Amino acid sequence: MQRLFLHRPAWLALLLVFAAPLRAAEAALPATCYLFAYFYHDQEAEGFRLAWSRDGYAFAMLNAGRPLLTPTAGEKKLMRDPCLYRGPDGTWHLVWTTGWTGRDIGYASSLDLVHWSEQKTLPVMAHEPQAQNCWAPEIVWDDARQRYLIFWSTTILGKFRETELSNTRPERNHRIYATTTTDFATFAPTRLLYDGGFNVIDANLLRDDDGRWLMFVKNETVQPKTEKNIRMIRGETAEGPWSEASPALTGDYWAEGPTSIKVDGEYRVYFDKHRLDAIGLVRSRDLRHWEDVSDRIKMPAHARHGCIVAVSRAEMERLLAAWPAAQP
Repeated sequence: MQRLFLHRPAWLALLLVFAAPLRAAEAALPATCYLFAYFYHDQEAEGFRLAWSRDGYAFAMLNAGRPLLTPTAGEKKLMRDPCLYRGPDGTWHLVWTTGWTGRDIGYASSLDLVHWSEQKTLPVMAHEPQAQNCWAPEIVWDDARQRYLIFWSTTILGKFRETELSNTRPERNHRIYATTTTDFATFAPTRLLYDGGFNVIDANLLRDDDGRWLMFVKNETVQPKTEKNIRMIRGETAEGPWSEASPALTGDYWAEGPTSIKVDGEYRVYFDKHRLDAIGLVRSRDLRHWEDVSDRIKMPAHARHGCIVAVSRAEMERLLAAWPAAQP
């Protein structure tokens, strides 16, 4: 009987044929992936970046770490603290801090996270001559009221004198302000959204399992006791009323820029370890007991004050096709 013989190259080719489906299975993306929008502290005028992840722990840069959008909005033309949010119609909305001082924020939109609208300058505090800044704006869709809520932190000189000495600088005594819109063309008058009796910045909102709202904020108090930590506040609606702030969720390092998401029953709050040049993470299943798992996080070096969002497998595949990237 004649024996079948394949020389070595043929065997290799055969193995490759059978191995291809295995490699494809290994490389297949999960049904849900995660994007982290961030900026670099020393490159604020270059724009925001995106990193991607299969599991929300290990992230790799998209677009070779290059910015996706160069800022043109605002008096200072900077792009800090990017917040990316998908509306109910699928449109992505981006807001950001346009400068260390000033009375406006930046806004742009996209249908695919590749092509972007013309940028707008939103003069959200133009009516307040003593407003010192507009920091870390964010967006959520309020389905109960069928409108977007845009919120940020501002110091208005002469207001909230009870905490005027909570910082060494009087122009750093913040509260959270907000406006609403349905079309990003017309906006309701700006109003105070949250005053918990302390100096506060970097608000972030997330729905809980009961349809209520969680607000994660940074306690910006420096004196008489330094806080610089992340707290949680509960709200009946996206616009309050608000509960007392929780004890600190984060440790002794200076924390800021919280951004939250719920994954498989787990609440995750990512945050900027301001003085350590790193991104941290705490997680909880009951919103009472929080575990610090910062040692599990892998982020692009020097990423600052980011925003976490979930995307589908198909969306992630399209983004990877547009911007080839390393595996996390």
